[in-house]
Amino acid sequence: MIPVIVKKRIKIITLVGALLFSLVIGKLAWIQLIQRDELYGKALDLWERDFPVAGLRGSILDVNGNILAMDIPSTSVMVVPAQVTEKKATAALLAEILEADEETIFNRLNMKTSTQRLNPEGKLISNEQAIAIAEAELPGVYLVQDSLRYYPGGAYLAQVLGFTGADNQGLAGLEYQYEEILKANSGSMKIPFDAKGHPVTTYSERYVAPGQGMDVMLTIDKTIQDILERECNNAMERYSPEAAWALAVNPNTGEILAMVSKPDFDPNHYQDYDSSTYNHNLPVWKSYEPGSTFKTVTFAAALEENLFDMEKDTYMDTGAEIVEGARLKSWKAGGHGLQTYMECLQNSSNPCFVHIAQMLGKDKLNEYMDKFNIGSKTGIDLPGESTGIRFSDEAFGPLEQATTGFGQGVSVTALQLVMAFSAMVNGGTYYQPYITKAVLHPTTKDILFEVEPNAIRQVISEETSFKMRVALESVVAYGGAKGSYIKGYKIGGKTGTAQKAVDGQYLIGEYILSFLCAAPIDDPQIVIYMALDAPKSNIQYGGTVVSPLVKNALEDILVYLDVEKTEEQMEKVKLWSDPVVVDVPNYLGLEKKEVKSSQLELVFIGDGEIVTDQLPSAGTQLDENGTVWIYLGKKKTEGSFEDRGD
Repeated sequence: MIPVIVKKRIKIITLVGALLFSLVIGKLAWIQLIQRDELYGKALDLWERDFPVAGLRGSILDVNGNILAMDIPSTSVMVVPAQVTEKKATAALLAEILEADEETIFNRLNMKTSTQRLNPEGKLISNEQAIAIAEAELPGVYLVQDSLRYYPGGAYLAQVLGFTGADNQGLAGLEYQYEEILKANSGSMKIPFDAKGHPVTTYSERYVAPGQGMDVMLTIDKTIQDILERECNNAMERYSPEAAWALAVNPNTGEILAMVSKPDFDPNHYQDYDSSTYNHNLPVWKSYEPGSTFKTVTFAAALEENLFDMEKDTYMDTGAEIVEGARLKSWKAGGHGLQTYMECLQNSSNPCFVHIAQMLGKDKLNEYMDKFNIGSKTGIDLPGESTGIRFSDEAFGPLEQATTGFGQGVSVTALQLVMAFSAMVNGGTYYQPYITKAVLHPTTKDILFEVEPNAIRQVISEETSFKMRVALESVVAYGGAKGSYIKGYKIGGKTGTAQKAVDGQYLIGEYILSFLCAAPIDDPQIVIYMALDAPKSNIQYGGTVVSPLVKNALEDILVYLDVEKTEEQMEKVKLWSDPVVVDVPNYLGLEKKEVKSSQLELVFIGDGEIVTDQLPSAGTQLDENGTVWIYLGKKKTEGSFEDRGD
């Protein structure tokens, strides 16, 4: 018989054994049932090698859906060094296909890494190169999906759009500003390998799908951008300025319709350019003395304060005003004589605007500069905006007050000036400018977020704004901006000729020429500003150099915007230098010998004797010595004409 104490010990041992067995079973069950996925995942992490699959970055579009920046699916090369059996031969073949250095690739194939990108030699290769590598069937060499950022317009809108880096991340412009919206999460092809780099067939490959970034739609209108790009390119070619920039805005919303900065660069090849070119978006970055375009701010403030009746009250311009011993002269020797205040604006009389600034006084002038946001950032959704420069309250003495009145001593950006001008002509409301219209879903293109106009403040009254529109139209019809006059379209604007200041010193013979305008001025749909920095021209005035360029732009833009012509506009004052305008006669049906003109150049096309068509059509206005193409054919028996012979 087993002693009781032995029985107890056996029971204890049995219980302990059962408990230990239960713990082992429990642990195995825990591992198999609960921790299986976690441990399996960790094991896969050790075995798997990631072959990245690039996602598609969101596109940037203009307001009409035209693509300004996009991702193009492409191919790159990765290698698994442990799988490359013939490293020398593989390096030689890859070097030949990729047009790269053989030794560099050979060194990459011998690196002690599980996977290795051939970068930059094998990044974003051509389709022909990808096909050649695939057909070579090189062990350990893999083709992976990548993406190439592409800008269809090249240098078009370059400083605004910016560019992306080697890993397709935004580095400048809107690409940088909206990195979190545009970027796409990368996917991967996960392939299991053993410690020696050989594929493990026990486990299957895994594919993690890449993401896609959201699209960003801009307020930019490609047609208007095209036109301003054209005119700025023409200016660079004709006048060889150090720089040129232009800006177009919807004055009733603050939407940026076009933004141009020259010199520019091609963001597809940004590495080939100096960083100062792509980091300086001139309409928002460059701060400079505006010159006479700033007189619109002074004039609007004085009208709002009822300091004068612009059409009745007068000022005697004797040629200069003396302020604290400084002689502030008129651009015209001897001055303009007795003028109404509206004529002061037309003639851009500096002494008159010294007088207006004195009437306003220091506090009021500062108050209106604050209201018009002069010397402060506008808050536009673009990187790199400058503040501008204004005198401190302590430094704003009588002389500084006087020169500020005509745009000297104060520094602004083109964007600040354009938004202030927009408030002057739109009824008096200052809008915050913006260039982003909406964020779109990448596949459905549904609007996920839309930007609404933001009216900041009422700066001047509707009555004052009406007076400003009248005064600005008179500057184009009678004053220094006659170069922008277009028959049938009411344009209102102000020119500027500002001497360049560098390190506190004015440069001799170097100016920033500019023109600021709105059209049609009785119901403004667009505000345009253009400036040239130190153009190489014998004539250094904004009215003779820049306003004709803006006129060329407006002739196309106003047609595009469906602005109807009107007969109710101020008649332009004729100058001896203005071209003679000729109405094109109707030549249709005439015999060739009857087609004559002493003021137009006629070019005949075809072998017939009867005019079957003409270009331009009858009634079109051309400058004297303009060309009319006359198409000739043969008269048919039934009285109609044969097709022209072109």
